[in-house]
Amino acid sequence: MASWLRRRLTRAYERMLRQQLGTAPAHVAIIQDGNRRYAKERGADAPDGHREGAETTEQVLEWCEELGIEELTLYAFSTENFERPDDELDPLFDLIESKLYEFADADRVHDNGVRIGAIGDVDRLPERVRDAVDYAESRTATYDSLRLNIALAYGGRAELLGAAREVAEDVADGDLTPADVDVDAVERRLAEHTTRDVDLIIRTGGDERTSNFLPWHANGNEAAAYFCAPYWPEFSKADFLRGLRTYESREESWQQSRSERAVALLRAVADAELDDAAAVAGRLRAKLPSAGARKVSAELERQRGSESVDGAD
Repeated sequence: MASWLRRRLTRAYERMLRQQLGTAPAHVAIIQDGNRRYAKERGADAPDGHREGAETTEQVLEWCEELGIEELTLYAFSTENFERPDDELDPLFDLIESKLYEFADADRVHDNGVRIGAIGDVDRLPERVRDAVDYAESRTATYDSLRLNIALAYGGRAELLGAAREVAEDVADGDLTPADVDVDAVERRLAEHTTRDVDLIIRTGGDERTSNFLPWHANGNEAAAYFCAPYWPEFSKADFLRGLRTYESREESWQQSRSERAVALLRAVADAELDDAAAVAGRLRAKLPSAGARKVSAELERQRGSESVDGAD
């Protein structure tokens, strides 16, 4: 009876969270932390925690499909993970290999148009894992409804250094001039499967840090961050929805700040010349959400009304 009531309450809470959400973030990135601690607390071995964590990964993919999220990046294996003992690495590589094949052949993946891609220094992985990566990428290469990026042998600094080296080599070879080195030039040399900036980073397991994860696409975009206590195998749909709510709250606050700055700028310009203020207002309205654009228009009208009164005097 107690478990039945708990399930009912959980579903009701999930519905409440879902109703509070507006537009979902386009790109969510998750640091799946806590598999080993989860296993240890239960007297199990690390591979058992990784296997239970893999089940959570499948559920998260379903939630993304349900909520209309367009891109999901999972931090599955970092460059630092190579330092773990072989008796933990080998089962982990086995699990990654089997899940890649399983995902690549799953009807749900093909029915929902999920494109699978690996980011990171994949060449450092065992051959059997590289073969599984090639299989998953080739089987889903034509899809684009939801992108599933799996970070394997990944390190954010290494990714940026690699892009910097490519830019330097192209400049040295005369294929690129220093003046042409811009944001697009760098992004073209980053991981090919990460297609857009990250809107939200979620980290499970209690740590509040982003651990060298997607510094260009996440930190450069000032992505919202949601840190939660549950270990990855315990991560629930309610936890996921709370993360999305954090993104939405941060987005609303950010848009409010942008609108306030735009109005302040318009006031400063209008103090000098109203015609200039009208031109600035037009540009600001094009860059702001509808609520911000309305505030800018209202401020411009207020300035015009104030000038009319001054002129009458």
